[in-house]
Amino acid sequence: MKAIIKSKLLLSITLSILLTFILMNTSSCSSNIEDPIVEKIDNFFLSLHTPGAPGAAVLVMKGDSIIFSKGYGVTDLDTMTPIDENTFFNIASISKQFSAVALMMLSAEGKLSLDDTVAKWFPEFKSPLMKQITLRHLLSHTSGIPDARNRADRHFATTATDTNSYAYIANIEKLNFMPGAGYEYMNPTYQLMYTIIERASGIKFDTFMEQRIFKPSGMAESTYFEPNKRIPRMTRAYNFDKETGKYVVYDYGEATFFATKADGGLFTSVNEFVKWEIAIRNNTLISEEMRKEAHSPKIETNGSSFSDYQNMPHTYYGYGWFIEESDGMPQKVYHTGSNGGYRAYAGRFPDQKILYLYFSNKSDVNVNEVAKNLDTIFKEAGWLN
Repeated sequence: MKAIIKSKLLLSITLSILLTFILMNTSSCSSNIEDPIVEKIDNFFLSLHTPGAPGAAVLVMKGDSIIFSKGYGVTDLDTMTPIDENTFFNIASISKQFSAVALMMLSAEGKLSLDDTVAKWFPEFKSPLMKQITLRHLLSHTSGIPDARNRADRHFATTATDTNSYAYIANIEKLNFMPGAGYEYMNPTYQLMYTIIERASGIKFDTFMEQRIFKPSGMAESTYFEPNKRIPRMTRAYNFDKETGKYVVYDYGEATFFATKADGGLFTSVNEFVKWEIAIRNNTLISEEMRKEAHSPKIETNGSSFSDYQNMPHTYYGYGWFIEESDGMPQKVYHTGSNGGYRAYAGRFPDQKILYLYFSNKSDVNVNEVAKNLDTIFKEAGWLN
């Protein structure tokens, strides 16, 4: 009997080791690797990601067809679950376009005007400066409001909600520049939209986003982060510690302002984000006119004295999206995301109907370089003519 028990134990251990090996060396893929373009894309991402480490989900859509969809690495270093196209990531600041669309929807319904001042929606704010700042300024990061959040209070910084985070704005005494006169990428001004959406719609932010944004778009499982909330197929996020040579968890509890929603709290998958792309293309939520306004430059980001974020040549901000207009390239509408150890990029070439997504749960990756490499592959393939 002891020999049988010992044999079963050895078999169990062997199977466990074999399963771990398979997970560490297998990626989920639903692409035709024999296609030369697909092979180039795959080889590029294979060079970025180590099997058995935190990784990423990648998707490329051209026209109505998903050309490439693959997962690299694992969702969690404890479970070693492989990443695939249904894995959920925090997409960080890419979340801003969802809040922007919500504001535009409410504007179209006459429940607010984008020319309304912040003072109208926050009468409790004592600062007279709020009468100078409109919702358009919030949408385009041109409000001039400084980021004066208290980062010295570690508990506050790691647990703050939207309303906690933006509370300081009520009493600000000066702006960094006159509203509309400059660019400063600001999370707190997007957090104001959390309350504006609630007050204009008469329902809770999460309920509005679920009922009016996610469900009509077909994003059945997309949701905002809350501590202890169950999120389907959720990844953990990691930083790479150079001293130990190991990845360490870096999300809620470690990262500052991780729990805010309107500026960067959305969890979704590349598969669900495709449905958002289709809803935007088909004007399901906002009109074509409003979409074009959101995707048109409102302020140049390059040369800003107040913000390094996407402070690059040929780059502008619209309403919830960056716009890149480089020589020899078609217009690109995109957004990046960085929250804790999460890094994300969602790029669109609207005229060519190309969408590409990179959602990662490790911080040691430059998403702008990822995008640049993909842009080169697309251009060499003749996709960007």
